[in-house]
Amino acid sequence: MQVIETLAQGLKRELKVVIPAKDMEARMNERLAEVKDRVKINGFRPGKVPAAHLKKIYGKSIMADLVNEIVRDKPTEILSGRGEKSATQPEIAMTEDEAEADKILNAQADLEFTVAYEIIPAIELKDVSGIKVTREVVEIAEDEVNEQILKIAESARSYESKKGKAANGDRVTIDYLGKVDGVAFDGGKDEDAELVLGSNRFIPGFEEQLVGLKAGDEKVITVTFPAEYPAANLAGKEATFDITVKDVAGAQDIEINDELATKLGLESADKLKEIVRGQIESQYGNLTRQKVKRQILDQLDELYQFETPERLVEAEFENIWRQINTDLQQAGKTFADEETTEEEARAEYRKLAERRVRLGLVLSEIGEKAGVQVSDDELQRSLFEQLRQFPGQEKQILDYFKNTPGAAASLRAPLFEEKVVDHLLGEISVTDKTVSKEELTADDEETEGKAAKKAPAKKKAAAKADATEGEEAAAPKKKAPAKKKAADDSAE
Repeated sequence: MQVIETLAQGLKRELKVVIPAKDMEARMNERLAEVKDRVKINGFRPGKVPAAHLKKIYGKSIMADLVNEIVRDKPTEILSGRGEKSATQPEIAMTEDEAEADKILNAQADLEFTVAYEIIPAIELKDVSGIKVTREVVEIAEDEVNEQILKIAESARSYESKKGKAANGDRVTIDYLGKVDGVAFDGGKDEDAELVLGSNRFIPGFEEQLVGLKAGDEKVITVTFPAEYPAANLAGKEATFDITVKDVAGAQDIEINDELATKLGLESADKLKEIVRGQIESQYGNLTRQKVKRQILDQLDELYQFETPERLVEAEFENIWRQINTDLQQAGKTFADEETTEEEARAEYRKLAERRVRLGLVLSEIGEKAGVQVSDDELQRSLFEQLRQFPGQEKQILDYFKNTPGAAASLRAPLFEEKVVDHLLGEISVTDKTVSKEELTADDEETEGKAAKKAPAKKKAAAKADATEGEEAAAPKKKAPAKKKAADDSAE
């Protein structure tokens, strides 16, 4: 076998592989000898079929199998021998001339094919002891725990029907019918809908117009859907709602005690406080982790600058770009609405894709040199978490991970990345700083990823693409008044 390098430009490589016809014929004859005693051909006893006859019947099919095996297995073997790693699956090209292909299958011509690929660049690891990060820590006050418990307890709050007018904090039970230009719209109707006035569940102006009504009252109210409302057919539109009030109920007081804990399915108020405190600590801990990780990645980005494989960058860019366009479409917006152009946005997001690929390669190299491993148990727990998030779809998810090449890697990659970050935290300088929850949750533009600046809908895209940027998803929009409907046809 001959391997001739025909291209070595930057990270791009192309090899020409040639296997002489006589070698292919020798391999074919070995295979024919292996099957000789097993095949059954009319007119011949097992094992007594002449080689020439056997070759005439099975030669081309065996040669086709050999060609497929060589093309499948040899590129990996060749790259390993060259000490190279391909960034993506190498592209294999063979002759498309039918006459030439037939000659190869008849061992009358050499087998030739080309292997085109991009190598993963060699990365010389640098000293990270100079990296300094600030870990923001929030001290959780008892008042904050109690405040969160009260919010949770709203689901268990008791209401008692009352006579008289509805006030903020009261729960009203209503029937309503929404119309735009006098025509009822999908998702704008409900019966026996319960709404706590002042909860801001419905679009602005809706709840305020119910204050002062009492059971039995009927009223037509007028509201305007927000311009950024998710349903494009309603965004910015004025609508009327025919309201019938069926009940007004006053809220009963909530006290943090064992009785409340029992309503929430726990044995005591102390246990309730313990659980809520743990949830708050976890929420703040996740934010702290994201900010620390972002600082590490930004400094690694400054330390490492090298050429990135174009195919990896293109694949990452396509993922981001697809999400960006989906977000814009769902919001009913254009690039002009985001004060940019498609050309500018493409350039910014390509920079972001390059950054992610480069940092991904750096983290991979750091993890490999540090011996970071993701265990089967950790992968299993990650899979169970996926199943937990989609109840009722367990079989489809399991089938996906079982039958889709590379699906398991999508579970492993984020676990590996987090473990590499843990390793780096033991190598760099970390300073703890006590901050308020407002400071921790503040949107720090300078740490959101330099490449993402000025590009539209950057928060959603960064949150949905991968963890490298550590950005948060945008806050949900206010809801309009229909319950449990799809976003594109609802009013809630």
